[in-house]
Amino acid sequence: MRPPVWAACRGGPCPPRCRSGHRGPGVKTIQAYRFAVDLTASQERDVLAHAGAARVAHNWALGRVKAVMDQRAVERTYGMPDDLLTPSLSWSLAGLRKAWNVAKREVAPWWAEVSKEAFNTGLDALARGLKNWADSRSGKRAGRPVGFPRFKSRRRTTPSVRFTTGAIRVEPGRMHVVLPRLGRLKLHESARKLARRLNNGTARIMSATVRRDGGRWHVAFTVEVERTERQPAQPDSVVGVDIGIKHLAVLSTGELVDNPRHLVAAQTRLRALGRALSRKTGPDRRTGQRPSKRWERAVARLGRSHARVANLRRDGVHKLTTRLTREHGTVVVEDLNVTGMLANRRLAKHIADAGFAEIRRQLAYKTSWNGGRLLVADRWHPSSKTCSACGAVKTKVMATRALLPGGVMVSAGQRSMIADANIDKFQARL
Repeated sequence: MRPPVWAACRGGPCPPRCRSGHRGPGVKTIQAYRFAVDLTASQERDVLAHAGAARVAHNWALGRVKAVMDQRAVERTYGMPDDLLTPSLSWSLAGLRKAWNVAKREVAPWWAEVSKEAFNTGLDALARGLKNWADSRSGKRAGRPVGFPRFKSRRRTTPSVRFTTGAIRVEPGRMHVVLPRLGRLKLHESARKLARRLNNGTARIMSATVRRDGGRWHVAFTVEVERTERQPAQPDSVVGVDIGIKHLAVLSTGELVDNPRHLVAAQTRLRALGRALSRKTGPDRRTGQRPSKRWERAVARLGRSHARVANLRRDGVHKLTTRLTREHGTVVVEDLNVTGMLANRRLAKHIADAGFAEIRRQLAYKTSWNGGRLLVADRWHPSSKTCSACGAVKTKVMATRALLPGGVMVSAGQRSMIADANIDKFQARL
């Protein structure tokens, strides 16, 4: 392993516990760096061509897989033995790529005009989709059932292409990146954070994905980063986090983090844009009608508004989770059944807007990055039904109440604080 570079210690060797919070050598992790790019008209056409090539390869391979599966199913109805059935097509990326290389001159005579990585993008997505479907059917994959892969539509599929080989680098000026076949792309923001790690030798670019989200193009680098071991500002501090709707998070320290409710705040504009879109002439596959230019502009405006809501939510969650993991050595959260909570049609929109699962996901990896630990209380732990003083557990408690000593019920404003106190006691028992 390459020795880490201590940027915070001015490039020199770092003592076992320096004032910057380091604790010794670093560890390698996989991290993503995402930047907005400003493409020219010519570059956008090239990216769309690559994304279209990925879609063509995906649909062709999926058609071959389905045809072979259907043919073998029909042959079994005739009573044919397995050794006489039509040979099956390998679902691995290597097998799909081998079949594509044999047929690409007939299926896509223009295959030499785009990078081979474009076709690899579509085939890799299909290979992963088939594997997830097979594992879900056999019980190897936990969670909700995974459906069989579907064909990708030219209009409804998000344009995306992934590069894993070739010239992938950040220019010295940190405002441009170079990708295979696409050339030099201008960034909308500086890539100095990634460039510093690359120059110090503590990062290695593994792949780059160009994707259009909310009307704007982004490039995301998957990077193997050598992170220095750190320790939180308060290593012995324990904080319980109760996630909710009225308050996004209530900490056991007594701090209440407001829920900004970005989707509710933007609902008026989203409704107006949705009504404006409904008055435009959109596409109709039954008659072959093409969408009007005004419809396309209205769709773009609506997409940008939704993207803004998602960006605001992502920014707030990142700031909250980063602050918690950098300050406290131990973070305790509850294992919430978010899928079951979303079944409540009255609260589903607000639960999804708060991003419960995203907060838990970010706390999981940021605690490991900052030298802390994340404890997850059991899903059936009665944090709101338990008295924080005597430990009495009430059988039933309303959704807007909690239990105090002597059986006194309190309002929703204090419910989360009592739950946090019980979560802290849960941590102390571990």
